[in-house]
Amino acid sequence: MAAPLSVVFVLFPRVTQLDLTGPLQVFSSIPGASLQLAWKRIEPVPTDSVLTLMPTTTFADCPQADVICVPGGFGVDDIVNDDEVIGFLRRQAPGAQYITSVCTGSLALGAAGLLDGYRAATHWSARECLPLFGATVSTDRVCIDRNRITGGGVTAGIDFALTLVSHLVDRQTAEMIQLRLEYNPAPPFRAGAPDTAPADVLSAMLERIAPSRERRIASANRAAERLHQASPVRS
Repeated sequence: MAAPLSVVFVLFPRVTQLDLTGPLQVFSSIPGASLQLAWKRIEPVPTDSVLTLMPTTTFADCPQADVICVPGGFGVDDIVNDDEVIGFLRRQAPGAQYITSVCTGSLALGAAGLLDGYRAATHWSARECLPLFGATVSTDRVCIDRNRITGGGVTAGIDFALTLVSHLVDRQTAEMIQLRLEYNPAPPFRAGAPDTAPADVLSAMLERIAPSRERRIASANRAAERLHQASPVRS
């Protein structure tokens, strides 16, 4: 690209920091790239862990992004029905080269009308929400459908970012970044996906997340109703 690449991440309270910081680390290795963390105000934003993140720009002052990315987290349940967040995504989408997400951030894209007619990935526990927004569920770790690139849950954010770098720049640059980060996963267990996790582990996890899953589905249904009452946004 002739001009410096502009990547904007949407911040929000109770974001899962690894959804954001994984791809942020990858994109920060692109020479000359401009990275922004956007929120309503310049104020500390709590994540779903002990970390707090500081925005670099507000929605009102944020420049047009080449890549707009929404990470996931418990806070997605709120932003899918937040007019300021949804409005920001809709304003950015027409001028963005790529519209992207990690984990449940895809639900925010869906709530903005940006996944209608697209395949999309999300965290395995939220897949049933995507069809509410007209999206087709992908179980791929990184799903590419035209200029929508969506990553699966949390750690898939690094895979997503490396994949996108290979499209934005070239494969060699992406592989050099991978090497610099020594991103060479060798997990100690095979419990990282529902189809490989031991049955007792999956059962225990499903029981643990049942209340939050119910809240997410309720929030997604409200967002879908709002979307269907408005004019769909396509780009």
